[in-house]
Amino acid sequence: MTVLLATFIKAVVIFGALVSAAGLATLAERKVSAWIQHRLGPNRVGPFGALQPLADGVKFIFKEEFVPEGATRWLFILAPAISAMAAMMSVAVIPFGGLVTEIDGTEIYFSIADLDIGALWVVAIGGLGIYGVILGGWASNSKYSLYGGLRASAQMISYELPLILSILAVVAMSDTLNLREIVNIQTSGTAFGFLPNWNIFYQPLAFVLFVVCTFAETNRHPFDFAECESELVGGFHTEYSSMKFALFFLGEYCAMIVMASLTVTLFLGGFSVPYWEEAPWYLGVAAFVAKTAFFMFLFLWVRWTLPRFRYDQLMNLGWKVFLPLSLLNILLTGLAVSL
Repeated sequence: MTVLLATFIKAVVIFGALVSAAGLATLAERKVSAWIQHRLGPNRVGPFGALQPLADGVKFIFKEEFVPEGATRWLFILAPAISAMAAMMSVAVIPFGGLVTEIDGTEIYFSIADLDIGALWVVAIGGLGIYGVILGGWASNSKYSLYGGLRASAQMISYELPLILSILAVVAMSDTLNLREIVNIQTSGTAFGFLPNWNIFYQPLAFVLFVVCTFAETNRHPFDFAECESELVGGFHTEYSSMKFALFFLGEYCAMIVMASLTVTLFLGGFSVPYWEEAPWYLGVAAFVAKTAFFMFLFLWVRWTLPRFRYDQLMNLGWKVFLPLSLLNILLTGLAVSL
């Protein structure tokens, strides 16, 4: 019973932190864009505009709900929830910290679930979010929304293959799908005698491929063809308003946080503190948050720096560059492991 209560508390804390971080990410998006463009950004609601996400949430709650004529109503309503839930469920297996305590002989780690197939869970559940985008685009009865949904599905197929192969390279080296064990392997020892024993130094190509694929998987700039305002008005969410619109963006920012967390877990030692194997668990959590914040900043920085690809360039990059490179990397990894 005590273990069950501990799991419930962890779930409340982690899910609450995820949703709060997604709200703060919307503020960070606007602040970073303002900083890059040499302007102020939100600065009226609360000190330095810090309460702007709360004001936006209140605004979304009171905005008019609108369902287009001819739309498939129940799918139109369900699609945003699917998109948000898939992203939020993926976070369940991310190890944010090490061993917290032990209750009745059961070790309590700072993650909701410690699954032996954690890496597979993130890929499988996270991939369901695309169904929300596709269903929202189709159910809207709008050509712009439909084009956005079709683009998103093609993009997901194109970039999920190299993303999974990049994860597989790390799994082959670690000989486990358990994300906590992957982190533990990176905690001890050094790479090449003086660097932290992180997978980024053993799998630099997989790291680069994985990071770029996370941009495509989350439909972030320069791969935001599911929205593509210059061509499709708003893409898959053109007909959405109020809280349904907010749910789509909650799902997007939650997916960004999960992908940033997964990058840190697989390649940057997760909650490990460099050169300090026995660091307290709370310092491990702080290290994990700091590393994840860097990749979240990278998402925002790239959006306001790089121009959008053309759609043919997107497909060429995925199928003619990333897929062959990821296959070559997994081949070399297999040879290295077997030898």
